[in-house]
Amino acid sequence: MLAIEAHGLRKVYNGTVAVDSLDVSVEPGTIVGFLGPNGAGKTSAIRVLCTVLRADGGTFSVAGVPHTRPTEIRRRVGVLPESAGYPGGQTGEEWLAYHGQLFGLSGREAMATGRRLLGEVGLGERGRSRISEMSRGMRQRLGIARALVNDPEVVFLDEPTLGLDPAGQRQVLGLVSRISRERGSTVVLSTHLLTEVEQVCDRVLILDRGRLVSDGTVAEVVRDAVTRPAHGMLRVPPEEQERALEVLQGGGIDAAVAEDGQLSEAFLALTDRDRGAP
Repeated sequence: MLAIEAHGLRKVYNGTVAVDSLDVSVEPGTIVGFLGPNGAGKTSAIRVLCTVLRADGGTFSVAGVPHTRPTEIRRRVGVLPESAGYPGGQTGEEWLAYHGQLFGLSGREAMATGRRLLGEVGLGERGRSRISEMSRGMRQRLGIARALVNDPEVVFLDEPTLGLDPAGQRQVLGLVSRISRERGSTVVLSTHLLTEVEQVCDRVLILDRGRLVSDGTVAEVVRDAVTRPAHGMLRVPPEEQERALEVLQGGGIDAAVAEDGQLSEAFLALTDRDRGAP
């Protein structure tokens, strides 16, 4: 049984195609990186697969459950959305216990589950702190704990390291690896940071303008792009990378940060290809 299977998946907003005939199959226990420039369709694809949005075409199944049974899919998945909201007045324990009860746990079971998950994400000593007192990195780890409350078979993480410093990024990526290794869950990691994909993902899906332009391991994706020479590298000091990325993307140029350049070059080549670059 595949963890995720989609055929001809399509999502349209007011005439604009966000996801265009997406075909994908993911084996259980895999960490899959959804990679693509801004507006590529990554978040829309995740929202459809989580049944938050209704597909406008195609079929899919998650954890072996067909899209015609959305309630059952929601019971089997965990989700950390890109812009997760946190109730600042609650403690971490209270918030996790509340979500545990939404999934049918008793009050005692929900509290025990929340405390266990707080320990797993490195917040065992902060469970009784109000969420408003937590740093952004702590809140992201708390959000991952919430995504695990129902012991999901498939976990969707949309930009989980957004806005975190390098230490926070390492902590979150370590959690992603452990979710797959220790729990056996399938993880879908949506990101625009190429280094994250290279560090933790078994497989890479590159989307551009809603279409899948490459699918495989990092090595396979790089090899797929070899025949496409239209790409470039810009080296800037580490402290200037974030600003350079903002400037390039603001000017309509597909750009991303990478340490060794290999996946970066493949990414630029493949997304340029879809735009008809010479």
